[in-house]
Amino acid sequence: MIKAGALAKGMFLIVKDEPYLVAEREFVNPGKGTAFVRLKLKNLKSGLVLKQVIRSQESVEDIEVETKNAQYLYSDADNYLFMDTETYEQFGIPISGNEDKQYFMKEGETYPISFWEDKALDIIIPYKVVLTVTDSENALRGDTVSGATKPVTLETGLVVKVPLFIKQDDKILINSETREYVERVN
Repeated sequence: MIKAGALAKGMFLIVKDEPYLVAEREFVNPGKGTAFVRLKLKNLKSGLVLKQVIRSQESVEDIEVETKNAQYLYSDADNYLFMDTETYEQFGIPISGNEDKQYFMKEGETYPISFWEDKALDIIIPYKVVLTVTDSENALRGDTVSGATKPVTLETGLVVKVPLFIKQDDKILINSETREYVERVN
């Protein structure tokens, strides 16, 4: 058990006998009354999102998860398929509820996977990901205003706005939470 005030984004909880991931957490301390925590929880079995408000002094049931590294092999119609890098055992994680993660995973790369009761729960995507630009429009001379941007398509299919100097085949750093361009990588 853990106090609601001590919860943080990325923690795992049991709510109504289902495992949930804390997707967003906001601590609110009103001028009058008790402090509370506003949570956005993602059900790890169904992918549904639950919004919940808990007083900061209430206790909630947290769960211990194990993290293992696994190599992303490919995805089919229903699952992302991974291989445990130690046992070479293959397993799937449902795409439903994890649709956005496809834009930050590359086949053959290794990612940490959260397990609970020997079941894969979540793919942990790094905060910043390096991806290659596969499609980019050329910028025209004189087409600049301060902070001018253009859309580019990355190797995973993600479309982001980048500065005009970014060209096809450039490697760029993307913030996986905001889906925004950070910098060009050499």
